[in-house]
Amino acid sequence: QVQLVESGGGLVQPGGSLRLSCRTSGFPFNLYDIFWYRKAPEKERELVGLINRNGGVTMFADSLKGRFTISRDNADATVYLQMNSLKPEDTAVYYCGRWNRILKDYDYRGQGTQVTVSS
Repeated sequence: QVQLVESGGGLVQPGGSLRLSCRTSGFPFNLYDIFWYRKAPEKERELVGLINRNGGVTMFADSLKGRFTISRDNADATVYLQMNSLKPEDTAVYYCGRWNRILKDYDYRGQGTQVTVSS
């Protein structure tokens, strides 16, 4: 069955870096766009970015451009979210999802990984 599993979250100090992984299985990975979003307590879901099947990246929030980037490894069916210069306001649960172009949202997503930025 379709599965997406995030990993790599944790506690990091402001200014630090983390790389999240989204390992997928159960579908032809190289045919799908994958995106990341995050959810902080008492805040709306925020789209982070999307990497399309060809490797093109779209970051959705201006505050993340230049700090976050997305990449994919088709051989490993894995997408990565590299986060640099982390700030306390980046604290959230980060999810990866398989983008559905008709729904314009995910049709499958992972369980999420917690990122906490704090000194």
